[in-house]
Amino acid sequence: MTISADTRRPAAWGGGNRRRGSSGRFYTAAMSAQNGPKPEPDMTPREIRSLCVYCASSPGTNQAITDAARSLGVLLAAEGIELVYGGGAVGLMGLVADTVMAGGGRVTGIIPSALMPREVAHQGISELIEVETMHQRKSLMFERSDAFVALPGGFGTLEELAEVLTWAQLGIHNKPIGLLNIDGFYDHLLALFDRCIEDRILKEKNRVMLVDKTEPTELLAAIRLYRDDYEPKWVNATD
Repeated sequence: MTISADTRRPAAWGGGNRRRGSSGRFYTAAMSAQNGPKPEPDMTPREIRSLCVYCASSPGTNQAITDAARSLGVLLAAEGIELVYGGGAVGLMGLVADTVMAGGGRVTGIIPSALMPREVAHQGISELIEVETMHQRKSLMFERSDAFVALPGGFGTLEELAEVLTWAQLGIHNKPIGLLNIDGFYDHLLALFDRCIEDRILKEKNRVMLVDKTEPTELLAAIRLYRDDYEPKWVNATD
């Protein structure tokens, strides 16, 4: 399957600082102020039917990371959660996909034409979608996923994670975003976020948009219970 239309923005981005509530209705900060405080969130675990996984196209050398990536794949297959990922057959990407498929799960891979040979597009998954650009890849991964999880990875993984976090901070979506911090891999990144809060670069209330755990089962449970407690990125000129 090949997609040719190019778009960077997810379907939820319809213009303005709009945010979708648990009912699917969009609201803005102005609407919230006009209509009074938001109701108490429903703490019923949300349904996660598909999970987008960002991770390295290299295998790395840390066995703990390899084991955790495999454990995540086993968990997704056992829970009947579709894996949505970048479509590669190599590295941690390939390992998670292979494990889900081996467990009888469903895997959708989305890969740009230019990366087909570099990341060795996976021909043994449920659905492989070839697109023209990286922007299309990320947009389609967003649209097809109910939540996002980042495993250890390099520049690409960090960029994808930062983008969905930024979209959440801007009110474009309220899908859960998780970080699997295996063997302290992301300790320094989390410390950087703490420094951002300390220096008032990042609102502490918005830091909780990133759910971090050290074990796949705990992370999946946490993102199922995640509830949007959004605070607008811009409140006033002095904030």
